[in-house]
Amino acid sequence: MTFLDKIFKKFNVRVLYVALFIIIVAFGWCYYNNRNVNEDNNATQLEKDIKANKIKTITYEPVYFTDFLNLIVTQEKDGEKILYFNIPKNFLFDDKGKPIYPSEQVKVTAKDPRLHGGYEIAINVTSFVFKILMFYCFYLLFSDALEQFGKEVFAKKGVKSRKLVVPNKRFTFKDVAGAEEEKEEMSELIDFLKNPSKYAKMGARIPKGVLLYGPPGTGKTLLAKAVAGEAGVPFFAAAGSDFDEVYVGLGASRIRDLFKEAQLSAPCIVFIDEIEAVAKKRGSVMTSGGSDQTLNQLLVEMDGFNQKKGVIVIAATNRPETLDTAILRPGRFDRHFNISLPNVVDREAILKLHASNKTFSDEVHLGELAKQTPGFSGAQLEGILNEAALLAARKNAAGISKKDISEALDRVLMGPAKKSKKYNEKEKRMVAYHEAGHAVIGLKLPNSQIVQKITIIPRGNAGGYNLMMPEKETFFSSKKTLLAQITSFLGGRVAEEMMFDDVSSGSYSDFKEATKIAKLMVTKYGMSDLGLVQYSGNDFQNDFSDTKGLEIDQQIHKIISNCYEEAKKIIQENKNLLDVIASYLLEMETLTKKDIDEIVATNKISWWEEEKNSKKPQETQEEQESDQNSENNNETVSDNVDASSLV
Repeated sequence: MTFLDKIFKKFNVRVLYVALFIIIVAFGWCYYNNRNVNEDNNATQLEKDIKANKIKTITYEPVYFTDFLNLIVTQEKDGEKILYFNIPKNFLFDDKGKPIYPSEQVKVTAKDPRLHGGYEIAINVTSFVFKILMFYCFYLLFSDALEQFGKEVFAKKGVKSRKLVVPNKRFTFKDVAGAEEEKEEMSELIDFLKNPSKYAKMGARIPKGVLLYGPPGTGKTLLAKAVAGEAGVPFFAAAGSDFDEVYVGLGASRIRDLFKEAQLSAPCIVFIDEIEAVAKKRGSVMTSGGSDQTLNQLLVEMDGFNQKKGVIVIAATNRPETLDTAILRPGRFDRHFNISLPNVVDREAILKLHASNKTFSDEVHLGELAKQTPGFSGAQLEGILNEAALLAARKNAAGISKKDISEALDRVLMGPAKKSKKYNEKEKRMVAYHEAGHAVIGLKLPNSQIVQKITIIPRGNAGGYNLMMPEKETFFSSKKTLLAQITSFLGGRVAEEMMFDDVSSGSYSDFKEATKIAKLMVTKYGMSDLGLVQYSGNDFQNDFSDTKGLEIDQQIHKIISNCYEEAKKIIQENKNLLDVIASYLLEMETLTKKDIDEIVATNKISWWEEEKNSKKPQETQEEQESDQNSENNNETVSDNVDASSLV
C-alpha cells in the first residue's frame, strides 16, 4: 500500500533498536525482581495450609470470562510468595460472593499488580513503547503536511518568505501588444528606475504608486512585468488575497515583510494583483478588525519609505470603485491608468503577436478577424488563436484555416457545439425562424448592429445564436442604438408568434438582456419620461420610494413594449426575407456574413444553389441506375420461376 511504502521509506531503524532495547530491559528487570516467586497449582495443599494458619495473605485477580482466579499467596513463616493460577472461584467465595475464610484466619485482597506474573511493569512499558512507535509512524505518514503547516504558521507569524520573481526571459514592451498610450506614460517610471539621480537633481518626485484598472484580460499584469523588464529591476509579485488572514495582525505582518524585502532590493517594483482584496473601502462590508489593520499597514508602507531607494508600487484591479479613498490619494497611487479593451488596431497587433509562432493558411487575414471581434480582450483573442491551433492540430492540418478560426470564435463565445443534441422537425424550424427574426431586425432596422453570422447549431445553453457586431467602435451608446438593441433581442419572439402561433422558452436570455438595457436607460442614463435622474439600489435596499419603483417598472415596460411593436412591424414588412433566411438555415445550419449579404441582395445564395444543382443530375443518374438494376433483378427472378415451373 502507498502509505506503508511512505512509512517504510522514512522509518529510522535506530528508533526500532531503541524501542527493543527498552522492552528487553523492562522484562529483564521484572525477571530479576521476581526470581524468588514460586508457582504452584495444588489447591488442596493450599487449603490445608490456610486451615493450619500457615498463610498470611492471599491476593486474587479474576480470570476474565471464567469462574477462575489467579492468586498470590504469602507464607506466614518466611514471607515466601507462591503463584496459583486458575483456582476455582468457590475456593475463596461462596455463592453470594462472601469470603469463605474469616479475615482473622487469612487476609484476602484483590488486584495486586504482580498478578501479571510480576511482569506488569514490563507490559506497561511495552504498551507505552508501542504507542510511541504508532505516533512516530503517523508522523512519518503526515510529515509533509505537517511541514507545510509549519511553514504557513511561521509565515503567518512574520517569518520572511520568498516573494521575489526573477523570470529567466526578460519581459519587455515588445511582448505587450497595444496599449501604446499606457506604455508611453509608464516609460517615465522606467527612466526613473534607470536614472533616479536625474529626477532628484530637479527636485521632482516620481509617482510612488500606479494603479492599473480595467476589464479582465486587458494586460494589466503584463504591463507591470514589462516595466520591470524594461528597467531591468527586481519584480516583487503578490496577490491581495495573500494578505487576507483569519488572525488579526498576520496580514499586516506580511505587508511589512514584503516592503522590507523590496527596500533591500531597490530599485525594484512591487506588484499587487487584485488589490481590492486588501484595500477595500473600510466599513463597506462586515469584516474583522484585521482587514482594516492590513489596509492601514499598506497605507503606512506606501507613504513611509524613502523614495530615493526607488521602490515603485504597481497595483491592478477590476473594480476601482471598491477601493478605499485613502489609498487613491496623491502620495500613494498618484497615477491611475484605465487599461481599456483594445480597439481594432490594437486587436490586430495582439493577434499578430500571438500568431507569430503559429502557421496559417493563405485565406486567413488577421485584420478581418480584428474587425470581427470588437469588445474582445487580449486574453480572449489569444484564446481564439490557441483554440484554432488545437482544432487544426486535431485534424492534422498543415495550418490554421479560416474555418478553424470561425469555429474557435464560436467556442470562445458560446462553448463547443453540442452535436449529439438533435432537434425534432418542429423544434428545428422554430429555432431557424427565431434566429432569422433576430437577423431581419439587424438587417432592416437603422442603428442596429451588423449581422456577422447566424447558426442553429446548439452551443452552451443556446439552441442557436446571431453574432452581431457594431458597425463602428464607439465610446458610448446613443438612445437610438440602445433601442435598436432591445428591438433586435425581441425579433426572435416576434418571428415565433407570427409563424407558429406559439412561443418557446428560447427567448429567455433575449428578455433578460432587453430588460437589463431598458433598466439602465431608465435608472442610470436618464432616457425615459422620469427625467434626468439616477436611481440607485440593489437586491436588498433602494434609495427611492415604492411609488417611484412602480413608475420605474412602468417605464421599463413601456420601452420594451414599444420596441416589441417596432420589431413586429419590421418582420411583417420583411416576411419574405424571414422565410428565405430560415429556409437556408434549415438546409445549411450556419450562414456567414457573405451569405447573408447575398440573400439581402439577390434573395438566394448562389454557391449553395449551384452545389445543389450539380448534385441533382448525379442523384437522378443514381436513381435511374438503381431502377434499372431492380428491373434486371425482377427479370432474373421471373426467369427462374418459369424454369422451375417447367421442371
